[in-house]
Amino acid sequence: MFLIIGYVVILASALGTYAVHGSLLALWVPLEYVAIIGLTIGYFIASNGLGGVKSVLGAVPGVLKGSKYNKAYYVDALAMLFEILAKVRKEGLMSIEGDIENPEASPIFSKYPSLVHDHHVMEFVTDYLRMMVGGNLNTVEIESLMDVELETHHHEAEDPGHVVAKVAGAVPAFGIVVAVMGVVNVMGSVGSPPAVLGKMIGGALVGTFLGILIAYGFVEPVANLLEKKAKEDGVIFKMIKMVLLASMSGYAPQVAIEFGRKTLGSHDRPGFTELEEELKARKGK
Repeated sequence: MFLIIGYVVILASALGTYAVHGSLLALWVPLEYVAIIGLTIGYFIASNGLGGVKSVLGAVPGVLKGSKYNKAYYVDALAMLFEILAKVRKEGLMSIEGDIENPEASPIFSKYPSLVHDHHVMEFVTDYLRMMVGGNLNTVEIESLMDVELETHHHEAEDPGHVVAKVAGAVPAFGIVVAVMGVVNVMGSVGSPPAVLGKMIGGALVGTFLGILIAYGFVEPVANLLEKKAKEDGVIFKMIKMVLLASMSGYAPQVAIEFGRKTLGSHDRPGFTELEEELKARKGK
């Protein structure tokens, strides 16, 4: 929503102020638009393999949606981890074997559909719970393994944003290419009347205008949003990591989830009392 609002403000500012003293029709040079868009698409395809193209096309629609990572989501995650660790504390590690092998059918995990349907999150949780069931864990080695896995995940999550940012950096150059081609065309018509030459020169300069406007007004905001979403995506994994490591170190479930709560930002972090009351309320259901 805010992306669309931003686009409207950008267009209103650029075209509205120009329309006060100029004609908007002068900016309508269809071949300039076709050339710049074609060059941009060609650069995007040439710079990325099939996997990279699919990754970006799959990620871009997400910038129009609101983030699922909010306080309610994190409270659900902490509550889910508390429940599964409390079961371990009470009944032993073997009691969760069925839960981790089939999360969708688990009485605990199935209560949190937003998390169960997040494949990456559930895979991360169940993989390390499975290691806990296996026993004889070295928390230092497990933490190192988690860090390697999360680094790989974050790199993959950040790729679409980096790709789009590179495209944004290339678009102004394509605008110059189109402008230069227009100037070359003008030089071939140097004997034409001044009015005709003026129109041709203006049309050539539209290429530079379009390249800069599209790059910084439309493409770069998408890159920034993709990079922001990639960073948000990493928070939940960091929180889960801290909770599980605390549990592996022998801390009680109530203390382990406090380790996770402390990793959250101030806007999304539930208060200690708020989380405690929420857990009590859910336990009573």
